[in-house]
Amino acid sequence: MSKTDELLVDVARLVESGRSNQMSLTVVTGGAVITGRLAPEAVWRQRVSEVLADSDRLADFSAVFAAAPENESPTHLHFHLARILQGTVGIPETGGMYRVSIAGISAWTMGDVSYSDH
Repeated sequence: MSKTDELLVDVARLVESGRSNQMSLTVVTGGAVITGRLAPEAVWRQRVSEVLADSDRLADFSAVFAAAPENESPTHLHFHLARILQGTVGIPETGGMYRVSIAGISAWTMGDVSYSDH
């Protein structure tokens, strides 16, 4: 987006306030469609840090994600239980964790977009 969508920033700000982690959102960014639930950045970072810490090869990166986020106006959305939609398939099937720049979002809608693998 050439101009940041203030409504989307307000949604991110409410998620960051910790009052709700139930907001489902679908965004278009860089030609990809990502759908899933939003999480506060601190919660998202902690979960990524835990996953990395459990990895023999990637444990060294865990500390980078464990660092506390700065308390500025949100610049990114943090998805968990999210999928990248490609045709009729959601990748990964079990849901992943994505960080998406608000400035890079060209379209969005509330709610998860469903998909079918049949």
